[in-house]
Amino acid sequence: MPWFAQNYPKKLDIPLSEQRDLWLGKFLLAFASVFVSYMAMYMIRNHFKASQPLLKEQLGYTTSQLGQIGFVFSMTYGFGKTLFGYLVEGLDSKRILSVLLFLAALSVAAMGCFMMQGEPYLGAVMAMWGLNGCFQSVGGPLSYSTVTKWTPRSRRGRWLGCWNASHNVGGAIAGGFAMWGATTFFSGNVIAMILFPCAVVALLAIVTYRMGKDSPESHGLSRCEEIWSEPESKNELAAERISKWDMFRKYVLTNQYVWLLCLANVFVYIIRIGIDNWAPLYTREVLHFTQQQAIQTIFWFECGALFGSLGFGIISDWIGGRRCLLAALCMMMIFLAIQGYQRGTTPLLVYTALFFLGALVFGPQLLVGVSLTGFTPKQATAVTNGLSGTFGYLFGDGMAKVGLARIADTKQAGLSAFGYVLHGWHDTFIVFYGSIIAGTMLFLIIAVGEERLLRRTAT
Repeated sequence: MPWFAQNYPKKLDIPLSEQRDLWLGKFLLAFASVFVSYMAMYMIRNHFKASQPLLKEQLGYTTSQLGQIGFVFSMTYGFGKTLFGYLVEGLDSKRILSVLLFLAALSVAAMGCFMMQGEPYLGAVMAMWGLNGCFQSVGGPLSYSTVTKWTPRSRRGRWLGCWNASHNVGGAIAGGFAMWGATTFFSGNVIAMILFPCAVVALLAIVTYRMGKDSPESHGLSRCEEIWSEPESKNELAAERISKWDMFRKYVLTNQYVWLLCLANVFVYIIRIGIDNWAPLYTREVLHFTQQQAIQTIFWFECGALFGSLGFGIISDWIGGRRCLLAALCMMMIFLAIQGYQRGTTPLLVYTALFFLGALVFGPQLLVGVSLTGFTPKQATAVTNGLSGTFGYLFGDGMAKVGLARIADTKQAGLSAFGYVLHGWHDTFIVFYGSIIAGTMLFLIIAVGEERLLRRTAT
């Protein structure tokens, strides 16, 4: 931990006008570092999904075994977000992110080596993939922390929105990049699909470690709020004078808006993962799309997600930082997009609905994290973002994958809720509509508190 301590140099004696001129270039280096690092994390996460058919064909893995491996990642990733988010709080977030990226690449490479040994090493394979989940779990919180340290509240939404696109880029290229490396250099061997991205990501981790610094103070500059003449939050000034645990207890554990945002994030995740994970199977079984048409559903959803990540952060800055009000409006518009997705019968109609769903769903997901930075001091960014991720991943992702699967599977008895049995693909939309209503109400409640906070800050 001393290796990652924030040891700031002596503050430079230069006017704020010169510091503003220096800010952009130095910030862009730090921003590029966390953007590339988080993108690379998805390159050694989503490539496993792309390799699953070949793992079954070439190495004899069963669907059940692949599911067990994926489940371990989900558990370590979900719990690690809060646990490691607390441990790394107050340290050099940018440097830690690069080190964790390197360790994640090593763990996935080790998993590939164990896979070559066959089924007896399944436990070791699961352990290494679980370690990958641990190392990646705080990638998002650490990135949020770095960007928050560099940006004032008035500019935070747009930059966090740009960073949020990193996992859309990484997720989109992961499978194709892994396959390209395997076919170009290793004759299509599935182990190469696992190992090749690890080598590239390890190099990226070394480069990003040396790229940029964690905060303006690391360069001897003033705080970003002082550089841009923005009033500093009283909570942030007070958090500097207390211990990490006292800060966590005062500004996170007893903060009602943090818990409300965590709960709202659950409903956002149910919609996001429920659409993203099951769209290919839904369109194949219900709408009788071809295999190629069904696969295209992921592409159009991710395209919309990219626009949502980039656009809604900027819009939230334009409307004065009213993140949750904008999130509530997005949830209302999701209702119309879901209608298009449910009633669409042709690929064009379904792809259009999925594009708008991707944009509208990733708006609230981004805005949850940005809103959290307003309700808590910068010193608690990593742990609060990790806590919301834990809620979203364990409860929202779990419901979307396990719950919706049980509802949609005609061979199962369905899922009983409030005395009513949900069964069949049609009933999965009842879960989506319920999530929209619950999420909208929560965002509107939080928006009231956010408005009060903005007015207090303005005075």
